[in-house]
Amino acid sequence: MTEPILIVKDLRTYFYQEEGVIKAVDGVSFDLYPEEVLGIVGETGSGKSVTVKSIMRLIFPPGKIVGGRILYRGKDLVQLSERDMLEIRGKRISMIFQDPMSSLNPLFTIGDQLMETIKFHQKVNEDTARRKAIEMLDRVGVPNPRERLNSYPFEFSGGMRQRVVIAIALSCDPDILIADEPTTSVDVTIQAQILDLMKELQRQFHMAVIFITHDLGVVAEIADEIMVLYGGKTMETAPTEILFDNPLHPYTHGLFNCIPRVDKKISHLEPIPGQPPQMIDVPPVCPFLPRCPVKTEQCEQSLPDIVEVEPKHFVRCFNYFSNKIKESTRVG
Repeated sequence: MTEPILIVKDLRTYFYQEEGVIKAVDGVSFDLYPEEVLGIVGETGSGKSVTVKSIMRLIFPPGKIVGGRILYRGKDLVQLSERDMLEIRGKRISMIFQDPMSSLNPLFTIGDQLMETIKFHQKVNEDTARRKAIEMLDRVGVPNPRERLNSYPFEFSGGMRQRVVIAIALSCDPDILIADEPTTSVDVTIQAQILDLMKELQRQFHMAVIFITHDLGVVAEIADEIMVLYGGKTMETAPTEILFDNPLHPYTHGLFNCIPRVDKKISHLEPIPGQPPQMIDVPPVCPFLPRCPVKTEQCEQSLPDIVEVEPKHFVRCFNYFSNKIKESTRVG
């Protein structure tokens, strides 16, 4: 049986503020297998970006990884020195950030920024780095890559800047690519192009991918497995087909009710009532409790464990088996 390339166990990342402790990630666990695409979904503030930044060791004061293990090929990244992390970050595990404009330095050409990564991690000379940079721009679909190497970021459209960021992330042939909402800042047409590009590159490079989004429609296009985060905790995880056919957690149902469906007659969309929780000194109960349509007295007393309710389908809810969930959250 194939071994996971990345194992995250009970990851906890907290931010220490004067007002209290913000438990941004509180006990997240998952396995990532070679050539698998894991989608992480949830509202803003659910802990998605902090989870992957913890994997990259990009958490800075007042934030701190306070517990858990991040095992990449048997190495615990939490315990590595910053010098050792430099050999992994950007080379073995690479990341695409949300905003391609802020990810690129406006004072340097596209070629300078792409070649810098190649020379740093692969220890090659200028000519070799330039050839590799041209090859990568060509592979991500940038026209006239040799000429565009001398262009500045402001000379590219949003979609082309995103392709450049993808080229930089893939320039060292990483084992794992983390994509943090890579289609948020582009329009729907470009979004589809970027998704198709990422699927094609994932097959070409044979890499595992962690894809973060708040859009279930997007994650359905690319992910093999989906993990639903809320309040820094895993609410539900399952293979994509299973999650779409049989969502069990009331929060997952709420997310589905927020997206338009062409296969069902829906009179209106049902937003999840209330607001995401303030993560300062949260009580030891389900974070979705104040917004949950099927909460019981038991929910107000303790936090449910995440349990496997069918093969590969895990859920954190005392009432996951109840038909009340489907009846209370049904739309149309």
